[in-house]
Amino acid sequence: MLSPAVNPPAAPTATPCALVFGASGYIGTNLVPRLVREGWRVRAAARNPLVLQARCDDPAWRSVDLVAGDALQPETLTAALAGVDIAFYLVHSMAAGRDFGRLDLEAAENFARAAAAAGVKRIVYLGGLVPKDADSEHLVSRKQTGDRLREGPVPVIELRAGIIVGPGSAAYEVMRDLVYHLPLMVTPRWVRSKSSPIALANLLEYLVRLATLPQAEGRIFDAGGPEYMSYAEMMRAFGEVIGRRPRLVPVPVLTPQLSSYWLALVTTVPASIARALIGGLKHDIPADDGPLRELVPQQLLPFREAVAAALAAERTHTVAARWTEGALMFRGGRHDYAFYAKRAAGSAVARAAPAAIWDVVTRLGGEVGYFYAAPLWKVRAWIDWLAGGPGLTKGRRHPTELRVGDTIDYWTVMALEPERRLTLDFGMRAPGAGVIEFEIEPLDAERTRLTVTAYWHPQGVWGLLYWYALVPAHLFIFKGMTREIARRAERGEQVDGGPRPHPE
Repeated sequence: MLSPAVNPPAAPTATPCALVFGASGYIGTNLVPRLVREGWRVRAAARNPLVLQARCDDPAWRSVDLVAGDALQPETLTAALAGVDIAFYLVHSMAAGRDFGRLDLEAAENFARAAAAAGVKRIVYLGGLVPKDADSEHLVSRKQTGDRLREGPVPVIELRAGIIVGPGSAAYEVMRDLVYHLPLMVTPRWVRSKSSPIALANLLEYLVRLATLPQAEGRIFDAGGPEYMSYAEMMRAFGEVIGRRPRLVPVPVLTPQLSSYWLALVTTVPASIARALIGGLKHDIPADDGPLRELVPQQLLPFREAVAAALAAERTHTVAARWTEGALMFRGGRHDYAFYAKRAAGSAVARAAPAAIWDVVTRLGGEVGYFYAAPLWKVRAWIDWLAGGPGLTKGRRHPTELRVGDTIDYWTVMALEPERRLTLDFGMRAPGAGVIEFEIEPLDAERTRLTVTAYWHPQGVWGLLYWYALVPAHLFIFKGMTREIARRAERGEQVDGGPRPHPE
């Protein structure tokens, strides 16, 4: 496989500080460790920095300064930008729904103003390729965001990219879900639109190298791979890499709006992102990347090799101490299970210390059971047993102690952080992979919040139907379960050093 990187940049005379703004997103998650390996001091900002802590099990993240930063809340930007030399601006508001264009402009204006006040030397903005006849709100918004950043006094380098080939990229994940699970596809007109897909490794190389080049300031660069392909050609090529032969039947009646609803039924990419994505895919979007390739030469991966690299990258994912979006270890180790997870959660607040909550949580399963709606748990176990699964298996290694790798009935302990978090892998037969996570959060000296969240990575359409059928039961059970655990922790009756489990 070709290596995408050549001629790494010379080390700066003083170690620069880079802010990756939007570090919890797809590109930010991958850019942060790349900058660390290049020797930068890195600060990672996200609206919720707790999301970033899940990545700190990766050694490349352990030296990273994690901060809260929301461009729609300007008061959070001062601390995030303090002492920063280069700011990578990677945020967008597509997930916010139909008002994302206005929010993007407001965020960009706030960030440009705060960066100037903080003395930032350069902003590197990742936008999207924009065709001349663009009328998609997604594409227009990305262009206008760059324009708004340039209205401030801090020099801006804008890199425009189209489809990114890598795990977690929305266009890539739509492709993965479709090719793995739909051998025959009724496809809308937009699958014939062409673009220049670029490998994630190539895009990261461009971002890091451009940030070090003063001659790039104030310029806009198109970034693309070495091939100009339609989305249909990409799906067929993806199929060749994984050993599938998808059949595509084009029809003229599927509008972008209808297509977004269709994708919501057959993929796990969030509907708001799918809608914005399709709006951009209806255009042919060539990349005029000659100036960029001259300034930052590197070996560009062809599409098939980029797909192979993306699949290989997932296999090398390090063991996480909690659930992390897209981690292969929480997807049953299978590439055909969806990257994005469906979620259902319940929470309750207890007047008890985290230790009391933890003592109750770590006794679940076995003879104690699952604290709430015992008949529903038993029915699900019987169904699994009849299907040949381990559903009726009862027991655990120790009644009160847990360690990674322990079996609790049909669950496996994947990770634990005492008095903070317990992550269990779902072991029943089902069309997909599931995780349940118990999170304990102290609110003040007297109160603690317990949240139970189920994450489900479906295997195609059947996995999605399975999830939707069980969502009402999940919401009902998790609400009752968290209330019951909170009640037991508050009562704090002691038996053998821990809370007394109530009979089911």
